[in-house]
Amino acid sequence: MAWSWLVWPVGAAVLVAAGYVTATLPRRRAHQHARRVSWSTARSAIDAATVSRDAAPRRVAEAEQLLTRAQTLAADRGGPAAARAATEYARRADELWRTAAGPERPA
Repeated sequence: MAWSWLVWPVGAAVLVAAGYVTATLPRRRAHQHARRVSWSTARSAIDAATVSRDAAPRRVAEAEQLLTRAQTLAADRGGPAAARAATEYARRADELWRTAAGPERPA
């Protein structure tokens, strides 16, 4: 009979643990997914800025500094906020290099 009292606290602990896992697992997965998407976007923006830098006819110091900031943030691998900042730096650098290249000429 004494063991039957042990079943209730163990069952309650199992229910609490199951509830905790059920509540936190979807949030954790969503956070990880958002982080992966943010960094994928940042890497894509950095790559686009690098291509624009290579195609630019002249150096643009401000754009180089922005790209360096973006690459530094990417190397540190922070959270989604760092990825968004890196994306913005890279996009701004890309715009500066595209402006330096001038208007596109028709082929």
